[in-house]
Order: sequence, then structure tokens, then C-alpha cells
Amino acid sequence: MRVLAFVLLFGFQSVQAQLFPSVNYPKGYFRNPLALPMDLSGNFGELRPNHYHMGLDLKTRRVENQPVYAAADGYISRIKIEPAGFGRAIYINHPNGYTTLYAHLNDFNATLEKWVKEQQYAKELWNIFLELAPGQFPIKKGDFIAYSGNTGGSQAPHLHFEIRRTPDDVNLNPMLFGFPLADNTRPTILRLAVYDRTKSIYEQAPKIIPVKAAGSSYTTTPGLLKVGSPKVSFAITSFDTHTGSTNLNGIYEALLYVDNEQVVGFRMDNISYNDTRYLNAHIDYRTKANGGAWLQHLSEPPGYINSIYKKAKGDGAIDISDQQVHPVRIVVRDAYGNASTLEYSVQYNGEHPVPLVTADKMFYPFMLDGFETEQCEFYIGERCLYDSVHIRHSRSANTHPQGVSDVHSIGAPNIPLQESFLVRIQPGRSLSAAEQQRTVMQWYAGTKNDVQKVEWKNGWASARYRDFGSFRLLTDDTPPVIVPSGFVDGANLGNASRIVFTVTDNLGKCRNVRTLLDGKWLRFTNDKGRYFIYKFDEQCPPGDHILTISADDEAGNHVERSFRLTR
Repeated sequence: MRVLAFVLLFGFQSVQAQLFPSVNYPKGYFRNPLALPMDLSGNFGELRPNHYHMGLDLKTRRVENQPVYAAADGYISRIKIEPAGFGRAIYINHPNGYTTLYAHLNDFNATLEKWVKEQQYAKELWNIFLELAPGQFPIKKGDFIAYSGNTGGSQAPHLHFEIRRTPDDVNLNPMLFGFPLADNTRPTILRLAVYDRTKSIYEQAPKIIPVKAAGSSYTTTPGLLKVGSPKVSFAITSFDTHTGSTNLNGIYEALLYVDNEQVVGFRMDNISYNDTRYLNAHIDYRTKANGGAWLQHLSEPPGYINSIYKKAKGDGAIDISDQQVHPVRIVVRDAYGNASTLEYSVQYNGEHPVPLVTADKMFYPFMLDGFETEQCEFYIGERCLYDSVHIRHSRSANTHPQGVSDVHSIGAPNIPLQESFLVRIQPGRSLSAAEQQRTVMQWYAGTKNDVQKVEWKNGWASARYRDFGSFRLLTDDTPPVIVPSGFVDGANLGNASRIVFTVTDNLGKCRNVRTLLDGKWLRFTNDKGRYFIYKFDEQCPPGDHILTISADDEAGNHVERSFRLTR
């Protein structure tokens, strides 16, 4: 029996090695970028809206301004400051061919902060991306580079930390680099989902099967799943954690075996930001969009390019038309090798699946196709869809007071898109040149909406969107509104520490916000896209000043206001 167990284990490891070749990353080269014990609130590959999480989120004890240190020798190669995303971020290139990134920062170290401020004033931009030469800011391992914060897309104080390959900028899983993090906990499997693969994964609700744990093993209830489709695939809800943590983080890999043969698996090892939106192919997007759980497919959708999946025998859509009992095993691991196993069997009950009958047009991955009516056309590109799906179009009256076209509903918001598709709409009446200049296309779905400036060609207005939903044309003659906070024209700000204002718009989208003090550009921050904030410094000496604020909206309407201030 011991010999058999050894053979089974050795055979399993050999197949696994073939499916996912091992990569030896340098252990101990990078240090913990914080002086605090490493504790994760998020890990690499974790599931997030429209993207994989591409690094580690390191806890900072729920406070900001913890010192952040360089993980290894190198030089600062890039600086990024933006209202969303990373917020304030530093990139460091290292001589071993890797780049580390530190994001959601507050102030940089004094020398770097001074230089970045100079660049912002030189370019008259707060939102900035700077590329640095190797000799400008050399760094030694352990050098203080910045304070941690909560800037950009962060929801709470923490440090986002990444490791990338420098030549191609592909993100690697930092947990493979030997950081000091104790982890002897196995992943948890919460549920199993079964799909009928005779139809699109976006045109069905999966059958959810409860699972129960027994040590490191899980089983379904019942153990034999009798299904009404001759071709099925599976998905799981699973999470991982580490020793001493209660955070529900992502899993590292999952492998599917059918009839004791490995079929397919995925691994969160290396992912490019160019491919991070493919998370929407990896999960059951329809279920999540409808308020359900995260379900990770154990089959590779046909439209998933550069995927995290490796295939040993097929793509994970299993033919069980022989009506025999097929044993299934799913093995889930974390980056430290801790594993949990779900075992069950599946059998086709011989029923004939009910075909989906619809007059809507079917669209396919890797096929450019379109739909045309007298007032609306849309075109879906080769890399838009992950699976074949029927796309419906309907038309209704536009009740918006600024509306100049009917409302055209295209597809459903719970069908994901990788790339933008083209929407063309013809207005319901002839528009003057001035009206065309102020026309935008509005997309909305539920409580979400967005507007884009349109392009005109032969009387048709066009724009591109990355979501299905409802679309209409609006003419907009209303400029944005500048709203000062805590000051008025003629205010004495001698006791104030800062100036704050906001910009609002009737359609919710502003751009080109510009601030001048006595005719010279003044740096206002705009973290998270909310408030514009200037903290008094040498740029505003005591005396009388004129602050001028201007902004545009998506339709091109412009507003400008000036305020007399005394400091």
C-alpha cells in the first residue's frame, strides 16, 4: 500500500509539473517593504471587479504614514500620480531583472518629493507619469522612499506592493519570492457550480451544489451529481488565508481531474496588466453581476487570450454523454503548497437539454460582426466576447429632456466585454452644426451611467463602450459648475491652511480642470477625483491674489470663475 501511495503521489506531481513548469524565483533577495510584520489584506490573483489583483496588499495597522522602504538595491525608474488606480506610486528597477512597485503612498522622501513637485510645475500637471534615468535616484535596499497612505483607488490605509519582470512588465506572484509570511492554512472550498455546456455560459444560471468539509477533503451533497446535459463544466467558490489572518484572500491554483486524468487547471503565477480584465472570462460574470458569488471556472472560455489556464486534455467542458458515472476531483492550492481536495461523481441522466429559442442574433469570439437597423448599428470586434452569446437590440422612447434620439438597448449588462464595441445612432431629427458639436452619447445600466463625445459621419453619431446596456444621444449646453468650499470672492484666508473646491456637471463628467494664481499655474491635488485641494506653500505668499478656475465637460461646454483672495 505504501508503494502504491508513493506511485500515485509521484505520478500526480509529475503531471502537475508538466502542466505548470516550476520557476525558481530568487528567495530572500527582496525584503519586506514595511518595518511591520508582513500581514496581508489582499494577495496576488485575488478576484476584483473587472481585474485580477496584481500584487500584495500589506496591512499598515489601519493607519497612514508608516515608513516604506526599498525592497532591494536599484534605482527609481518611474513615478505615477493619478486620482484613481495607484494614487501616488514609485517604481524601482533592480539589477536582477525585476521591478518593484509601491502604491497608494502619501509623501515621498523629501528629496524625491521636491523633485516631483518641480516636474509638476514645469509640466503644469498634477496627474503625472514620470520616467527617470538610472542615475537620477539610486536606491539601496532598506532606504526610506515614502510614507504609506490611502491614495488613489484604495479603500483603507495599506501598501500595495508588486514585483514585475522588468523587460516585459509582467506581474509575478510575490509570494513565490520567499517573504517572511507564515502560512500553514489550507484553502477553503465553499461551493461547486455545474454548467450545461450545450449553451452559452451567459445564457444560463448554473446549478449550485453545496459542499461539506472533512479535514482537507470536501465532498458534495449528494456525492453523485445526476445532470440533464451531456456536456458539462464546473466552477468553484474558494478562498485562502494565512496563519493568524481572517482575511479571505484568493487561491493560487486549482486543478481538475475527471476519470483520474488531469484535464485542465489555472494558476495565479504571472499576469500582465494588458490581460488583467480577462478576469471577467475566468469568473462566472453573469452570476456575479446579478449579485451572486464569485465562481471561478475550471474550463477555459474560447475567447480568453493569454489565459491563466493550462490544458492537459480538452478545455474543461466534459463530455459525459455515455451516461456512465465519472469521478471528479478538484485540487485547490495556495502559493505555499497547502492543498484542499473536492471529490464527487457526475452522470448524465439521459434527458435532452431544452434548446434556447430566440430571434436574437448570435455573436461569437474571434469574429467581427454587426447588427444594423435604420436608427442604430453596433459592431462587436474579434476580441470583445469570451463565449458565444445572443445579443438583443430593442428601441424605446427617449424621455430625457436633452434627448435627440430614441433609446437603444443592446445586449445585457451581465454579458462581459473585453474590448470596446462600436455603437452608431442616428438622431431622430436633423441637428444643426452647433447641436452636433454639443452632442454626447449616454450609456446607462441600472444606477450606472457614462457619457462620451461622439464622432459624426454621414449623419450618424458613434462612440465606443466596454459594457452593454442602453444608449441614447443627448445635446448638452449646460457648462460645469465650480463650487468653492469654505471661501467666497474677496475672502481673507490668512488663518486657512488650504483652498478646496469641487466641480460638478449635469451629466456627471468633467475634464480639463485648470487652476491659476495671478496668471500662473497652481498645483491642486485631486485624490480619488473628489476634491481639488491646494495646501498653502511658497507659491502663494502673503498679499492679495486672484485665483482663476476653469473646467470643461464632455460636450465641450466651458466654465471659468475668478476669486479675489487675501492671505
